Amino acid sequence: MFNILARMHEDINVVFEKDPAAKSVPEVLLYPGLHALWAHRVAHYLHAQGVPFVPRLISQVARVLTGGIEIHPGAIIGRRFFIDHGSGVVIGETAEIGDNVMLYHQVTLGATGWWKDMKSGRVKRHPTIENDVVIGSGATVLGPVTVGAGSKIGAMALVIDNVPPGSIVVHSPGTVLRRGNAALSAQQAAEAARHVG
Repeated sequence: MFNILARMHEDINVVFEKDPAAKSVPEVLLYPGLHALWAHRVAHYLHAQGVPFVPRLISQVARVLTGGIEIHPGAIIGRRFFIDHGSGVVIGETAEIGDNVMLYHQVTLGATGWWKDMKSGRVKRHPTIENDVVIGSGATVLGPVTVGAGSKIGAMALVIDNVPPGSIVVHSPGTVLRRGNAALSAQQAAEAARHVG
C-alpha cells in the first residue's frame, strides 16, 4: 500500500515539474492524463495476471472518462510518465515507454498494419519509447520502432523508422503559397492542387 501511495505522490509531483499551469494538488487531481495513468496501472496489473476482459473494460471506461486517452492494458509504461492535455492519445498493446517520458495531446503510438499473427502470441507491433523522450502534439510513431533516449519528436511529426538517442525529429513546416489575395503562379497552383486535393 505504501508503494502505491508513493508512486501516486510521484505522479502528482511530475505534473508540477512538467506543467507550469499546475497550481495546486486539487487542480492536478483533475488532470485526465493522471486518471488514465492510474487506470492503466490497475488494468496492466490485471492483464499481466491473465485476468480476462476486466483489464480491457477498465481501459475503455478510462478512455470515456479521460476524453479519449486510450492505453491498451498490455502496454508497458515506466515511472514519471506524463500526458499533458491528454485528449486523443492512443498507446497500443505492445508499446513500451521508459521513464520520464512526456506526451502531448493527440499522440499515437500505433501499429502499421491490420494483420494479426495468430501463431506466436504477443508480437511486437508498437513503438518502444526510451527514457527522457518528449513527443509533441499530434505526432504519430508507428510500428516496432525505437525512439532513442533523450529524443524530442515535434508536433505533427510522423515517425516510421528508428530514431537515434538525443535526436530531434520535426515535420516540415507549412509553406505559404499565397499571401492575401495575390494570384498564384503556375508552380504554386500545381503545388496547392497536389496538397489540397
